[in-house]
Amino acid sequence: GYIQACRGLMISAVCLGFFGAVFGLVGMKCTKVGGSDQTKAKIACLAGLIFILSGLCSMTSCSLYANRITSEFFDPSFVAQKYELGAALFIGWAGASLCIIGGSIFCFSIAENSNSPRRGYAYNGATSVMSSRTKVHNSVPDKTPPKNFDKNAYV
Repeated sequence: GYIQACRGLMISAVCLGFFGAVFGLVGMKCTKVGGSDQTKAKIACLAGLIFILSGLCSMTSCSLYANRITSEFFDPSFVAQKYELGAALFIGWAGASLCIIGGSIFCFSIAENSNSPRRGYAYNGATSVMSSRTKVHNSVPDKTPPKNFDKNAYV
């Protein structure tokens, strides 16, 4: 029975992770799908909650299986084949931890978006190093005609 429960939890973790990834892609600022920034922030927070839930399902499944293996391994009256904790359990715990951490980052990204308004930066035009030096060091205006540069002069 516990193996079926672990399978069900892992399948639900994979399905939740898929939907969390879809919502995460829609909720990111770099995509054009999803509407305004406030809507995208809410979708990203929803993706974070789904990732946290996926990580919890996976963590529960790995821990349930590890508990069963450990209790059977140290039980002296258990006479069937005994198993040890394998690499798959440790990879499952690491993946679940990463899902929980990533979901938390998605959830905290909504707080960053709502508190800080975006500032625009004005473009002041390009200045070269040579022109800024001549302006500072020469108080006499330069009477030489401006040089014409073609597009290959900047390469």
